[in-house]
Amino acid sequence: MQKTWTWSTTGYGLISKSNDDIIALCHAAGLAGIKISTFHLPFSEQDNLASIYETVRRKAIETARTWMERSALVGATVGIQHSTTSRYNVDVEGLNLYIHQLGKSLEVLLPVAESLNYTIALENLPPGEDGGRLSSRPEHFEKFIEAFKHPNLGFILDTGHALIAAGPAHADDFHAVMAPYMAAYHLADNAGDRDSHLAPGHGLVGWKRVFQRAAEIGFSGRMYIETPPFAADANGTYTVEAWKQMVDDTDTLVAQALRS
Repeated sequence: MQKTWTWSTTGYGLISKSNDDIIALCHAAGLAGIKISTFHLPFSEQDNLASIYETVRRKAIETARTWMERSALVGATVGIQHSTTSRYNVDVEGLNLYIHQLGKSLEVLLPVAESLNYTIALENLPPGEDGGRLSSRPEHFEKFIEAFKHPNLGFILDTGHALIAAGPAHADDFHAVMAPYMAAYHLADNAGDRDSHLAPGHGLVGWKRVFQRAAEIGFSGRMYIETPPFAADANGTYTVEAWKQMVDDTDTLVAQALRS
């Protein structure tokens, strides 16, 4: 097996930097250059595509459509989408109700995605306070495949969310279900208790299996390291050398995974 993907990072970690600084950082760190290939669609409370309230849901559709069209203009081909912004337990509220409402939204948005040559990628989410949030269990993605299968619908694995939701023993269950439809990856580590966005290798995520499975399916897109480097300098900032070290350390995790 071999590495078939390229590294990138998410833009929020670079907000304070100038364009020239970002270009220099990406070249020095070995990231994939300056290109917007995925775009995280809005996920504030009112952006709930699975809302039971039609006024909320229909407005969320229009917001998602607007940002799909805007992001496509700057080169994005994948829109990262939360299936819901609610944290309620589907065991209480009813999984089929969520599926029905989300389905109505996707019926509108998937033709838009098709016209833009764009993929809507549903992301696995951490559980709510009482567990059971939509997209926080692998079986929810089995339901999505069954109900919504479409050439312009895919998934994005968030490794940190998977660990929180399923624990070290079962985090890979998400990957197993999502793998044939994988559009991108968000790589983040944590201790299993919160979404702390630690750099890969500094928490409990099972990176060996993550990278082995990605290689097995021949994933050739972008893997986004969705974290800052592990340690800031004395001024509380992250140097170019720190960004490079994070990428180098992640490459080391890949090498260890694929040679064993």
